[in-house]
Amino acid sequence: MILDTCALLWLTSGSKRLSRSAQKEINEAPAVYVSAISGFEIAIKVAKGKLTLPKPPHDWFEQVVEHHGLAVLPLELGVCIAAAQLPPLHNDPCDRFIIATAKLRDLPVVTSDEQFEPYGVRVIC
Repeated sequence: MILDTCALLWLTSGSKRLSRSAQKEINEAPAVYVSAISGFEIAIKVAKGKLTLPKPPHDWFEQVVEHHGLAVLPLELGVCIAAAQLPPLHNDPCDRFIIATAKLRDLPVVTSDEQFEPYGVRVIC
């Protein structure tokens, strides 16, 4: 499974916005991934003052990945092209990268974003 950026933030903060069933699936999954684009998105939120972290984004991201046993998926050429070729149902480019990654790797996505399912990815919310 792959976490969208909001799910990653909810996981790390212990937010109730991450449902118990989603938390259970995360805990039981053989592998849980995040996209490198989530690092970009988090750094942008910090730079714009929309998110405060206890450490610089790079350090925070690396610590979170290690603490939660996550694996970071890079933005490979195939993902970048697939994201650009998705139908224009979702306008957020970061989410389009996550959707493309999920489709190419056949991964469910932990997200509360209702615009993911129309792309044919399984959503865990």
